[in-house]
Amino acid sequence: MTATAPISGGRVELAPADVPADSRFANEDLLPVPVARRRWTTYNFAALWVGMAHNIPSWLLASGLVALGMDWKQAVLTIALANVVVLVPMLLTGHAGPKYGIPFPVLARASFGLRGANLPALIRAGVACAWFGIQTWIGGQGIFVLLGKVFGGWAEAARIGGQPWTLWLCFALFWALELAIIHRGMEALRRFENWAAPFVIVGALVLLVWIAAKAGGFGPLLDQPSTLGWGAGFWPVFFPSLMGMIAFWSTLSLNIPDFTRFGAGQRAQAVGQALGLPTTMTLFALLSVFVTSGSQAVYGVAVWDPVALAARTDNVFGLLFALVTVLVATISVNIAANVVSPAYDLANLAPRRIDFRGGALITGVVGVLIMPWKLTGTPELYIFTWLGLVGGLLGTVAGILIADYWLVRRTVLDLADLYRPGGRYWYVRGWNPAAVAAFAVGGVLAVGGSHSAPGKGPFPQDGLIPLLKPLADYGWAVGLTASLVVYVVLMTARRRNRPAAA
Repeated sequence: MTATAPISGGRVELAPADVPADSRFANEDLLPVPVARRRWTTYNFAALWVGMAHNIPSWLLASGLVALGMDWKQAVLTIALANVVVLVPMLLTGHAGPKYGIPFPVLARASFGLRGANLPALIRAGVACAWFGIQTWIGGQGIFVLLGKVFGGWAEAARIGGQPWTLWLCFALFWALELAIIHRGMEALRRFENWAAPFVIVGALVLLVWIAAKAGGFGPLLDQPSTLGWGAGFWPVFFPSLMGMIAFWSTLSLNIPDFTRFGAGQRAQAVGQALGLPTTMTLFALLSVFVTSGSQAVYGVAVWDPVALAARTDNVFGLLFALVTVLVATISVNIAANVVSPAYDLANLAPRRIDFRGGALITGVVGVLIMPWKLTGTPELYIFTWLGLVGGLLGTVAGILIADYWLVRRTVLDLADLYRPGGRYWYVRGWNPAAVAAFAVGGVLAVGGSHSAPGKGPFPQDGLIPLLKPLADYGWAVGLTASLVVYVVLMTARRRNRPAAA
């Protein structure tokens, strides 16, 4: 039995009888969203991206690139180009959401198999857990700095594990607040993002107006030349930086169906994302540069961290406003980008035992255990090693998903078989060998050449596989292209050998 015919706008709904009640591959959170509950509009998707883009790590992206030698124009150009590039796979994978109402791990079953989908799901979940920890640590630091200004003496508190116990307290309280919000479910998240987006924009503009008023204009930072130039010194930094910036949102290019499954139609998700992602990230990068420029004019030093800059005011109301803005901005991105996905991914691992809320709790625990304070130590570690490695692997998975959904199946899925063993997506004991092979080839090519400068990272100077070192700077693009080509070739050969198979 197959899913019912499209209802409206090409959207498909699953008949209740199509999935056995005792199916070990389904639970309430993994089943398709009924068409009646697919209500997210263009504004909802745009607000989602505004809320996610306006956060401290996004603000610090430009500073990381400037620290590597770029001037502000080169940094903003790199960020803008990266977000235009990553928007393409975002829209392609997001298409399945409004049409079928399914989350990312269920979409991955079409290409990897019902059991094999756990491979990309766990990779995505692991990345999200790490990002959740990073964002929570940064948010906790923001609360610590601002409350320290209000109450005083926090930084001098007794130390535990090399940090003041008050910092650990802020980290723990922020962690608990995030999980409390996500416990209320996706509808609560939609409402939170709707008002969080404009609030954070106002907060960022207030910071700009404040520093501009103190500076009497913007300082000399905008006139600082690039130490790299536009020649031979620029490109070796530009390409790995571009891949790192792409990797910043490449996580969402996989699990965006987790959100678009609630979309009222394709136009809502496509226009909303196009309006929300590249424009917001570019404007936010510009805003961070302008504010930092003003800080150099006022304080004689470029203060790239917005929390550290806000902490320089002695106005209690200003400090409290900055505190609330940091809270809202960080919660907005962290829950949407780094809790929703692993919650679904972990539920896919064991649908009978783990639901959406259980997956969110596991995410919160793992996010602490990975010690996020280690991952953000230096720009080299953060941009080249962490983001570059993550981008290579996620690009590989994205290539397979796009190849399967658009090139092999032409966006046509048997919705019921995504939940039933023995169906067309069962392949070999629940695994699709073509997807596994494509992932292996793409993954090795994407990250096999990973290398670190002496004393700057965990990889050998000549790369894990020296022959592949030249590809390391293009990891996301290499992984996506290689896996896409290999998957299409293998699936085409499979269909020729087994014409009756899907």
